[in-house]
Amino acid sequence: MTDTRSNPFKPSAGFTPPLLIGRNEVIDDFVEGLDDGPGAPSRLMRITGARGVGKTVLLSEFSRIAQERGWDVIRESASKGLAARLVTHLRTEKGSFGFRVSPSISIANIAGGSLGEFHYESPQQMPLTLSDALHGRLTELEKRKTGLLITIDEAQATSRDDMIAIATAAQDMNTENRNFAFVFAGLPSMSSKWLNDEATTFMRRAEPHMLADVPLDDVAEAFEDTFTESGMTISGEALRTAAEATYGYPFMVQLVGYHIWRLVRRRHPLNPVVSMEDAREGIAKALVRLGDTVHGPELDSLSPVDKTYLLAMAQDDGPSSTSTIASRMGKDVSYASTYRARLLDAQVIEEKGYGLVDFAIPYLREYLREHAAYIRMSIEQC
Repeated sequence: MTDTRSNPFKPSAGFTPPLLIGRNEVIDDFVEGLDDGPGAPSRLMRITGARGVGKTVLLSEFSRIAQERGWDVIRESASKGLAARLVTHLRTEKGSFGFRVSPSISIANIAGGSLGEFHYESPQQMPLTLSDALHGRLTELEKRKTGLLITIDEAQATSRDDMIAIATAAQDMNTENRNFAFVFAGLPSMSSKWLNDEATTFMRRAEPHMLADVPLDDVAEAFEDTFTESGMTISGEALRTAAEATYGYPFMVQLVGYHIWRLVRRRHPLNPVVSMEDAREGIAKALVRLGDTVHGPELDSLSPVDKTYLLAMAQDDGPSSTSTIASRMGKDVSYASTYRARLLDAQVIEEKGYGLVDFAIPYLREYLREHAAYIRMSIEQC
């Protein structure tokens, strides 16, 4: 039974919510991989999807599952020095600080305390260093009949040197039939970046999972069950309105549920039944939060021309034609098609028939319209 005093919805990055609706297949594959032992296909996974679709939450769930089985878990997010941090995790938690010295990369203040500065080899030596560290850690774990899970979030941002080191180490451990699993999660650009690089061909063997939106019937059922378990009632038009407002987008499911639950707890503590007013106001608050945490960061990651393309799309109430977008941009179709392909690859937009595209992220059209003046000004300043 859910604690009725606390909000069961958790719209925070990486926080495992009570709702993992629509993710049973990929979770089952991961569990099967652990059960099947070293070399199982699902022990090497790449998970892709747009922002807010639940990649980080899924990594949290994988970590929980592995830890319940007694596995060690190392969780990292891609940024400069990733391979060096992995070496530090592998050796520090084992209790060994015998790092070899070179002037290339340093890590300070490890694990919340000052351990000085540990220096690592050049990028050319890092594959061997990481492989050695992984070998040593797994040897210790396998003595206890357990294994190691490493998850890498935002993997599209991994540097080539770091990915080569990780690929080499993973291949070495596969050859040795060691008890480990690697899961990479990132935007769709992760696949196009690493699958076509000859130095990281091991990623082609990673089991692919593209996270999609959740069917609205499943969202409605999850809302009804979760509210009921926390001592509230949501049904009828209020339930339908809440579910439809999410468009099946996992982060929006959490946001809508969170804000409606919060309003009802404050307004109707003695008779916690969700009204249409509660549903509408909760949805409105969720939309503000969605803009701040998904739409804004998504646009910040795009080029000025990408944004111009999206602003041209936002003038339509539904799918847009490539030729119309090109005309609004003052460019030819060939020029606009280049940015169309980029935005499709990033899953910001999606195809809706021959020559037609629409927004893949819920409410992005409305956000662009509301912030059009500011976005155009930012483009002009670039």
